Amino acid sequence: MTSRERVICTLNHQEPDKTPIDIGAGPTTGMHASTVYKLRRALGLPPQPVRVIDCYQMLGEIDDELSSVLDIDTVKVIDQTSSFGFNMDNWKEWTLFDGTPVLVPEKFNTKPNSDGSIFNYPLGDPTAAPSGLMPKGGYYFDGIIRQRIIDDDALDVEDNLEEFTLYTDEQLRYLEKHVEDAYTCTCKAILGTPAGCALGDIALVPGVFLKDPKGIRDIEEWYMSIITRQSYIQELFSRQTDIALENLRLYREAVGDKVVAVYLCGADFGTQNSQFCSKDLFREMYMPYYQKMTTWIHQNTSWKVFKHSCGAVEPLIGSFVEAGFDILNPVQCSAANMDPSLLKKNYGNDIVFWGGGVDTQRTLPFGTIEEVERQVQDLLKIFKPNGGFIFSAVHNIQAGVPAENVIAMIETFRQYRAYT
Repeated sequence: MTSRERVICTLNHQEPDKTPIDIGAGPTTGMHASTVYKLRRALGLPPQPVRVIDCYQMLGEIDDELSSVLDIDTVKVIDQTSSFGFNMDNWKEWTLFDGTPVLVPEKFNTKPNSDGSIFNYPLGDPTAAPSGLMPKGGYYFDGIIRQRIIDDDALDVEDNLEEFTLYTDEQLRYLEKHVEDAYTCTCKAILGTPAGCALGDIALVPGVFLKDPKGIRDIEEWYMSIITRQSYIQELFSRQTDIALENLRLYREAVGDKVVAVYLCGADFGTQNSQFCSKDLFREMYMPYYQKMTTWIHQNTSWKVFKHSCGAVEPLIGSFVEAGFDILNPVQCSAANMDPSLLKKNYGNDIVFWGGGVDTQRTLPFGTIEEVERQVQDLLKIFKPNGGFIFSAVHNIQAGVPAENVIAMIETFRQYRAYT
């Protein structure tokens, strides 16, 4: 099978020739730029600066050379704009705190703070108030909360809709060209990322791409609003869903069925030990709007629908399925009640597990090579039968992970990925 055929077969809960692997196709299946650099060196590939394709999480590009060496079945279409709102073009050299040489977009304009941390700016405009902060010695940008004092009597849904706009012709032509290139120049599977479909994705709530974010922009305030401002949130989700449905139509016209799945929403519903909301609250506040989007997708495209949620979400998985999601990521097996055997037994026929291949909190960064090998082998044995499993780490492979552990993950996966 080609990589694309292998992924499609797996998404249809059939057994392909071998288990597909994804590193880097989506914003929660990637690898930090510093780890990409170390991995290339460990594999004997020519040294070169790593292109940063996510300026918030500082994820590195899995270029064609590295993808080929690792036998990856997916390919990334780089977004036209960054999380901070500036275009991803005209690359220039930059250096991470640990000395890793990287390439960043021209408008990636940073300034050092007095304590050694680094500011980043919305739209790359250093005359605006900073919206991102990388601590001294850090590897990622944290969103800076710029919440105004909230007057509930004056809250306007339009303020929280500012970033949800329809695709422009320029954006659609970009998608059309780059998805077509990825489709025709490779045989790999493309994970689409249509704009504006995420309901309450906490990474987006602070609005790091906005110079003057209004509305509810504080993370704690947002989570409390799901209880205390339900009518406001429901009106917001309803309006946002209308915009998302039009964007999905425009996206479909631009890319057709060249993408195998779409990353609809990255809103997290789980903590390490529990859920951010009850099952009943999820069904009341989120499900009706998700269902409108997933129903349109299933009626008008061949795409599968990708739902990201970290944490202990087992009590919500049945509702995810009913909401129309076909794929669950990152499958955080280290969280409470996320036993992989029970997940496969109880939900394996209904949802594809895209992730769950190795624990990125403990095993991959801190385990021995033998522990990595054993865990990858054990999880493959659980998730692989009857298809429905795309191997990827539990969320992005982080900074500081030893290259030898990543290599052990890949080599063990290769050894046990075949179905015959």
